[in-house]
Formats: sequence, structure tokens, C-alpha cells
Amino acid sequence: MAIKILLFTQPGCLSCEVMKIFLEAKGMAFEERDMDRDAAARVELFETYHSRTAPTLVVITASGAEVIEGFDPDRLDQFLSAA
Repeated sequence: MAIKILLFTQPGCLSCEVMKIFLEAKGMAFEERDMDRDAAARVELFETYHSRTAPTLVVITASGAEVIEGFDPDRLDQFLSAA
């Protein structure tokens, strides 16, 4: 199974914009889910991934899902290079 990356964002979130730029610079394809416009995305983030912050990055692999809250470039580099 290839990895799937979900990025939960909200309008006006500077960290969300930086996260998108970071992922694009790394050549990582991701699916953006705007929690302000998509109530189902908000529910999914809260109930499935137990997060209430934006940005939240969810990396889904065959072994499960890794949830990374906020923009932490060092942690992201470590995790994405291992994925």
C-alpha cells in the first residue's frame, strides 16, 4: 500500500499554508481537507484522529496512521523520509 497523506487545514492559518508549501517542496502528494468548509472533515479529525488543531497531518500506511499536529519540520523530515 502506498502512503496516503491527509492535511487538515482551516482558512487564515499561517502554519497550514507553510505546511502545504513544505509538502509541495518535498514533492509529497496530499489531500487537503478544509475543516471550515467541510463539516465531515472536522468530525473525521476529531473522532478518528483525536486532534483539534490545524494543521494536522495524517500519514496513512499499511501499518496504520501517524498523526502530526502543528508544523514541526524536523519531525516531518524524519517521518517522511522513513515512510
